[in-house]
Amino acid sequence: MTPTIALVDDDRNILTSVSIALQSEGFAVRVYSDGESALKALLDNPPDLAVLDIKMPRMDGMELLRRLREKSSIPTIFLTSKDDELDEALGLAMGADDYITKPFSQRLLIARIRAILRRTEARATTEDAVDAPPIEKIVRGRLEMDPARHRVQWDGRDVTLTVTEFLILEALAQRPGFVKSRDQLMDTAYQDDVYVDDRTIDSHIKRLRRKFRQVDSEFKAIETLYGVGYRFAEE
Repeated sequence: MTPTIALVDDDRNILTSVSIALQSEGFAVRVYSDGESALKALLDNPPDLAVLDIKMPRMDGMELLRRLREKSSIPTIFLTSKDDELDEALGLAMGADDYITKPFSQRLLIARIRAILRRTEARATTEDAVDAPPIEKIVRGRLEMDPARHRVQWDGRDVTLTVTEFLILEALAQRPGFVKSRDQLMDTAYQDDVYVDDRTIDSHIKRLRRKFRQVDSEFKAIETLYGVGYRFAEE
């Protein structure tokens, strides 16, 4: 079946350009120009995924997601016009799946949408298959990752990650001590032939470290090997 994506943004240029890009990739698209008008439609006829702008009149994206999460678990990506860590932390804690800062690459957004839909489909398949073996958790010292629930803990404390950050950390944690180059991490996090440069991976690593240091100021498990790449050092 054709996946349906809902776009909620007060910028009509974004609605038009992104909807055209998504339709060209085979998605069905519904567009809404404010959160208030979108809320009832998303609950009455849920899409497969929603892309929500944060800064909107009448009802912003945060409030829209809060009210959606009272009744729905629709996968969600936030768009925001600024790199606001407070907004990101709050949005992810409320149940957003990923977070993209404007201006953004449409190919990158489409790649993130596909990644989340794949993860959602895999989770649903596992839950529906009674005899299927459970997806194993990854436990590396004080790190625990639960891919089925997209949950990460360090020393028993939750660390909230985007889909991209989760995929990068998972790639590193699967083989502690082994170095992953930036190219290998890009292949893991950005499928569907989406180009990103080295600095994008470096930025994700920086944000991963920052999030872990919010729960453990001495966190040093993600190591940099200059000119080579990154590795996870099991503590």
